[in-house]
Amino acid sequence: MGKLVSQIFVSLDGVYQAPGGPEEDPRGGFEQGGWMVPFDDEDFGRFVTQVFGDVGAFLLGRRTYDIFAGYGPKVTDPDNIVATKLNTLPKYVASSTLTDPEWAHTTVISGDLAKEVTALKERTDGELQLHGSGALVRSLLQSDLIDTVHLITVPVVLGAGRRLFAEGGLPTAFRHRSGLITSKGVSIQTYDKAGRPEYGSFDLPENA
Repeated sequence: MGKLVSQIFVSLDGVYQAPGGPEEDPRGGFEQGGWMVPFDDEDFGRFVTQVFGDVGAFLLGRRTYDIFAGYGPKVTDPDNIVATKLNTLPKYVASSTLTDPEWAHTTVISGDLAKEVTALKERTDGELQLHGSGALVRSLLQSDLIDTVHLITVPVVLGAGRRLFAEGGLPTAFRHRSGLITSKGVSIQTYDKAGRPEYGSFDLPENA
């Protein structure tokens, strides 16, 4: 059985919307798309190569799928691990509007998302990777289906945009597995799901 692994960018104030370009996701009048781009560097590139080396299949939201579909088929260099994996491995798209995808190895899933994703995890060898796709990540966190999160926090406050961890989410504890800070100050931290949060209280000194 595979693991469902999310890789997602967030700003310091938790925004995930349109990190890669102005046209990615302008919903709600969002005008700050592309906020991750100035922070790209070799450290981040090495991390991406490592992540794509572990993938067995992709699970994507419609917007992220369209972005990848505009990139992958145009790249034929076999040494480009990102494009090679995207072009050759199974891609599952959670969408109610995509009906006839042209990109090879693409399957559209709809209906009971939790049931469909559970079945995908059971039949995937390696990681079922979820890149970007913030709304889908939020839904799957709520269904307690994400096993690992690569949280990529970019040192910028946007003040507007769609936020990853919204009020009303499922309380979930995570265990820190690994992390690094890139040369441009991006924090890349990997967390594995560890059940429900535990709670306690600090005992204050009597003379406080």
